[in-house]
Amino acid sequence: MHRVLWITEHYPPSRGGMSQSCDRIVRGLRAAGVEVDVAHLTRRARPWGVTREQGGRLIPAPLGDDSEHALRRLWTTITAEDLTGYTHVVAFGGVYATLAAPVLSALLDAPLVTLLRGNDIDVGVFSMRRRGVLADALRASSRVCVVARSHAPLVSALVPDAAVTFVANSVDTEQWRVLPSERERGRAWRDEHVRAGRRTIGLIGQLKVKKGIGFFLDALAASGHAEAFHLLLVGEVEEPVTEWLAEREGSVPHSFLPFLERYDLPAVYASCDLVALPSFYDGMPNVALEAAALGVPLIASDGGGLADVADDEIGFAFPAGDAHACRAAIDRAARAGDAELAKLGAAGAERIRRDFTPAAETAGYLAVLGSVR
Repeated sequence: MHRVLWITEHYPPSRGGMSQSCDRIVRGLRAAGVEVDVAHLTRRARPWGVTREQGGRLIPAPLGDDSEHALRRLWTTITAEDLTGYTHVVAFGGVYATLAAPVLSALLDAPLVTLLRGNDIDVGVFSMRRRGVLADALRASSRVCVVARSHAPLVSALVPDAAVTFVANSVDTEQWRVLPSERERGRAWRDEHVRAGRRTIGLIGQLKVKKGIGFFLDALAASGHAEAFHLLLVGEVEEPVTEWLAEREGSVPHSFLPFLERYDLPAVYASCDLVALPSFYDGMPNVALEAAALGVPLIASDGGGLADVADDEIGFAFPAGDAHACRAAIDRAARAGDAELAKLGAAGAERIRRDFTPAAETAGYLAVLGSVR
């Protein structure tokens, strides 16, 4: 059976979608019988050591203010604890994981598998700081896994001979549901904050420039439908977005909620008629899968992995960066009746339940490990 050294900067208790995805993939592999030792290159002040977890070990490696020392000490910890016999080394995104993994792969004489998330390749391939590290990791990798089919050409542009495999993200629809109490909370929030007759559009997560939030707001204002909607912005909102909304106070109805942990979000999704993901480029956002799984139609670009999830059968799709098409998608959403939205939501929930399962995600990574020796 496989025994994997998994190197990542994103693992609980770290927050965010990458940490969530990393935890989900590791748990899936461990449940399938793979022994996974996680070396967590953490920004938190944590003691060095090795602790047992179900299905493997956890090796906290605090980066502190001297990342070179931390990565070298990680190798010392691995040898001191006699952690050998690995069949694979996996780099799960991030600069320091992709920096350390090729060296550890060579020292442990185990093939390297690199799992790229959105920013790793979308931004990394054009980054003066990150491109060299990324290229070295890709050249050293026996297999590169991406979460968007459109990322494969970017990998090949940097390292033409790289072997690339697409493995989609997932959501467990058996566990990811809206409880009656959460639906009531969502209804109560709407009653308090949203004027009758307006539909709520959720913008959820790390609302950064790359997520196209400003682009979407401009399109909404130009569409003539701004007052038909109430925007609910949930998470870390960049200052230009808050300034844009402040300048249009009253003409673009909106509310803010802080960053919420994943299991606080079902009530938020329940309060939304639509969820918008207007990214210029992206990985495969958990928000897209989570919203669609709960029957919320998407207004989504085809940036990155969104093209593998969303289309006009489950929402209102448009080409990334196309302002005219974005305005048209907003217009279609504004004119859609309740029955059409319900039909789109039901189709989205069925698609996620059928095509984006944890079992399929785990099987995809098991196949990669099985083919790389």
